[in-house]
Amino acid sequence: MLVAVPEPEDMLRDASLRVTRPRVAALDAVRTHPHADTDTLTRAVRTKLGGVSTQAVYDVLAALTAAGLVRRIEPAGSPARYDARVGDNHHHIVCRGCGTIADVDCVVGARPCLQAADDHGFVIDEAEVTFWGTCRDCRSDRISGDTATARSESDS
Repeated sequence: MLVAVPEPEDMLRDASLRVTRPRVAALDAVRTHPHADTDTLTRAVRTKLGGVSTQAVYDVLAALTAAGLVRRIEPAGSPARYDARVGDNHHHIVCRGCGTIADVDCVVGARPCLQAADDHGFVIDEAEVTFWGTCRDCRSDRISGDTATARSESDS
């Protein structure tokens, strides 16, 4: 079954946000550049609109995040990234080599996916898990590099 993806303008109106060219461009950029950082998104917005300040993109991303239209994720050691997949409690996996980020569906069951041993009186509505590992490309590069190193050492 094919699910219709709402247009950015409709998403903005549904979130009670004014429809502006920078907001539409930024929302579109987040959708077409999954898990991108602000610099990448700023370049995408500028490609679409021409001149727009970095601060304007930061402001738009903050508004889109506050409205729940995008999700801001902050893997350790990485600048903030933005994700268009909202409304579920998915997690992320990050490559230690190249920093690639991919979505991982909920680990176990329904929201919030994890039960805290002690909730300290909080009503938990979300759990954020970041998995870390090495992606296929980085593993291949490492294996290729190990083989090349072994060959050059044996040639010596």
